[in-house]
Amino acid sequence: MEKLVINSYEEFAAHLGEDLGVSEWLKIDQERINLFADATLDHQWIHVDTARAQRESQFKSTIAHGYLTLSLLPYLWNQIVDVRNIKMLVNYGMDQMRFGQAVVTGSRVRLSTKLHAISNLRGICKTEIAFKIEIEGQRKPALEGIATFLYYFE
Repeated sequence: MEKLVINSYEEFAAHLGEDLGVSEWLKIDQERINLFADATLDHQWIHVDTARAQRESQFKSTIAHGYLTLSLLPYLWNQIVDVRNIKMLVNYGMDQMRFGQAVVTGSRVRLSTKLHAISNLRGICKTEIAFKIEIEGQRKPALEGIATFLYYFE
């Protein structure tokens, strides 16, 4: 998979309304979920207690935290777009974000993206990226929304 290389606001703007690409698949294993639980202090049994989840959960397995799924966005985004000539990148916001379905442990996810909107704010490139975090073999995405980033080009 080849990354889209962006060097300026104008190059970004040329892709308005276009699909920007998809990332590689990433497996969500129990170790990743446990580390996220430790980092966020969210040890709800549905995420970390594999025996109980197998017995009591409708999924018959543990599931990833919704915010773990969201936290993968920068890593997966970096596989799709290489924005160069920037001094700084700022996460500005999330809109219309919704969790569509749980990511069962052992599933693979990937990111698909589209440039929803772009504007030049006094030299700052504001991009709105429509995104979906898809689950392999599932019709409904795990997460979708619009991520807004501010790129400060040199």
